[in-house]
Amino acid sequence: MSSLKTRTALLGECMLELSRTAEGTLSLGHGGDTLNTAVYMARLGAPVDYVTALGDDPHSDAMVAAWTAERVDCAHVARVPGRVPGLYMIETDAAGERRFLYWRDAAPARELFTLPSAPAMMEALEGYGTVYLSGISLAIWGTDGRAVLMPFLDRLRARGGQVAFDTNWRPRLWPDLETARAAYDAILDRADVLLPGVEDVCALYGDADEAAVMERMARAGAREIVLKRQEPGCLVLTGGTWVPVSAVSGVRVVDTTAAGDSFAAGYLAARASLDPAAAAAVAARLAATVIQHRGAIIDRAAMPADLMPPPT
Repeated sequence: MSSLKTRTALLGECMLELSRTAEGTLSLGHGGDTLNTAVYMARLGAPVDYVTALGDDPHSDAMVAAWTAERVDCAHVARVPGRVPGLYMIETDAAGERRFLYWRDAAPARELFTLPSAPAMMEALEGYGTVYLSGISLAIWGTDGRAVLMPFLDRLRARGGQVAFDTNWRPRLWPDLETARAAYDAILDRADVLLPGVEDVCALYGDADEAAVMERMARAGAREIVLKRQEPGCLVLTGGTWVPVSAVSGVRVVDTTAAGDSFAAGYLAARASLDPAAAAAVAARLAATVIQHRGAIIDRAAMPADLMPPPT
């Protein structure tokens, strides 16, 4: 196993997914934003652990087996007796617009930081090089979970680790804007690597435009910021300078699911050997590939060959 300081622990929730097929039947899969990022990072050769809580049911078994097959370490996946994962259904209307219905209130992942196993899990992860989480992660843990999360992140950073955060704003997961803003403020104060989206930040804080978002994110004090713009492309802030990185041109968009998740994966994996702007270019290439295929996790054969590590 690689050194803990080279490993990334990705924290969040993965749910069962029901989607309707062309024949009218339902297809069962699973999905989650930080899980998508973990899988793509593992495919790019980065040593990663997925950290969540599942039940002890056959569906949870199958999820762990699938992640392990992708070389995502699952040693810190808590299994809660008598519980099952959350569930969501994808409905598509006549115009092709997707709508999501959720059954997740009793999902064990919501209790990740308040389970009896949480103290041992946090002690193990405090030695990792990077802990990555998203705005969805932040929302599902609730006030009690976040009260445990923030000191854990402080201990991680005190031991030389870094916090990476993707804003991934989902208003329906929050009771009100005041609670959400307080939680985001707390994580922004602790993030070393920020992956915000302009639309996310404008919706959460009411910022008027990209310039206002740039100013807000710069004040947060993260060492690196990769700002995903409303138009294709991103801006990278490093060393006090914003550097534009173009999106890949000529892409035929089929499905934008996991575009941001794969972008984060490409960036974090590439930062092991590249500077921030070059890593953002890798991230853009991976995301451009993913959105040309249906589904959050594309076939391994569709991955950009030159980004993949040599077979072992």
